[in-house]
Amino acid sequence: MAEADAPQHYVRPDVKAFLDYLNSVEGPQMHEMPLDAARASYIAMGQIAEMPPRDLAVIKDLSCPGPAGPIPLRLYDARADRGPGPVIMFFHGGGFVIGDLESHHSLCTEIAAEMDLPVVAVDYRLAPEHPFPAAPDDCEAATRWVAASPVDLGRQVTGLIPIGDSAGGNLTIVTTQALLEKPAAVPVVMQVPIYPLSDDKPDHQSFLHFAEGFLLTAASMKWFADSYNAIAGHKRAYPIYSDHAATPPTVLVTAGLDPIRDSGRVYGAELIKAGAEVVFLEMKGTIHGFTQVRRAIPSAQADLHSVFAAMKLLLERTR
Repeated sequence: MAEADAPQHYVRPDVKAFLDYLNSVEGPQMHEMPLDAARASYIAMGQIAEMPPRDLAVIKDLSCPGPAGPIPLRLYDARADRGPGPVIMFFHGGGFVIGDLESHHSLCTEIAAEMDLPVVAVDYRLAPEHPFPAAPDDCEAATRWVAASPVDLGRQVTGLIPIGDSAGGNLTIVTTQALLEKPAAVPVVMQVPIYPLSDDKPDHQSFLHFAEGFLLTAASMKWFADSYNAIAGHKRAYPIYSDHAATPPTVLVTAGLDPIRDSGRVYGAELIKAGAEVVFLEMKGTIHGFTQVRRAIPSAQADLHSVFAAMKLLLERTR
């Protein structure tokens, strides 16, 4: 596409400043690094670009049984003691290849503080060492364990709220669908996929428009996909292929400048067709990953708090 014919997209000033900086930095891209270095660079970017963690009464590392051994977890809570209520299950992003409990630590503290609900983050197995379906298997196992209100959790769980960004958004939907097919000890009362990958369509317009220069690139997406090695058309990899009729209330978030924006949009359309209750929030002028770069992109903090407001709205309606 000639430059004169290229579509023009609104970019927020703080987003432009961050992208200009990223695109000026010389050196290998993440997909060109050794795996350990790529994972370390992801943590390092968060330390530079993300807000500091919030102070909480409880930040506690736990583990639960998983299909391939113990799954590390981290419990966050603004209250040391809490009565019965829902628990937020957090699944981190990173293309199923990078990310862990540390990469999303600040974000989890923000969710726990602002929602005033316990958050349990899941350190699921990563590809390429553990390709599909290791990640959804671990997330489902951890969520079922939390649903049963284990003594180690120290809280009585009455409902589940899966939430996650990017790959974690995909795992949010997949976990919700698994627990609809085979219910856990308590129900999923809401799900919050944030810029999720929902399908395997290769030619969304957003792929074409934002494949370069907007943080998440076509090359990095190919690296993630090749590492994860998901099965085309499989609903536990691409949840668009599942049935959506029983989907619980959903806060669905996309970013206007995201290559996988349209994958989130088509999922939202399927939910609406199925009659699910959906609050759809597309954050205009910002990029994939905005929830983790709130220091570098100050406007992302307001975006995140819009997500919390939508979650509180749907929780109030379900009560």
